[in-house]
Amino acid sequence: MLKEFQEFISRGNVMDLAVGVIIGAAFGKIVDSLVNDIIMPIIGALFGGLDFNNYYLPLSSAVNAPTLAAAKAQGAVFAYGSFLTVVLNFIILAFIIFLMVKMVNNLRRRLEGEKPAPAPAAPPADVALLTEIRDLLAKK
Repeated sequence: MLKEFQEFISRGNVMDLAVGVIIGAAFGKIVDSLVNDIIMPIIGALFGGLDFNNYYLPLSSAVNAPTLAAAKAQGAVFAYGSFLTVVLNFIILAFIIFLMVKMVNNLRRRLEGEKPAPAPAAPPADVALLTEIRDLLAKK
């Protein structure tokens, strides 16, 4: 069982996946910072506030606080600002991944386009014989 696990881990696809996950996590932090520290403050300023994460609707009359954390301590809230921040985060990350995949596919097409097309493989002997018999019968 240990040997099977070692073979599984040493395959190229598993290592590629591990590297992809690690880079993806680090890239996710960059996008998260971009959204939270640059984009959302601008959007928040356009909507009259400085911190878009603190936008919420109280679901109880007892909730009356300037920040989301304080409002959650007082009761139930509908934190739409945090949700919109996460949705924007996802859209930006998905768009960047789309661009990266598109770039890799274009590069792959270019590299494959430069290679000469492989010659078609000769048919097996039995198929060639059947084709010859068919052609002879077609002549009669």
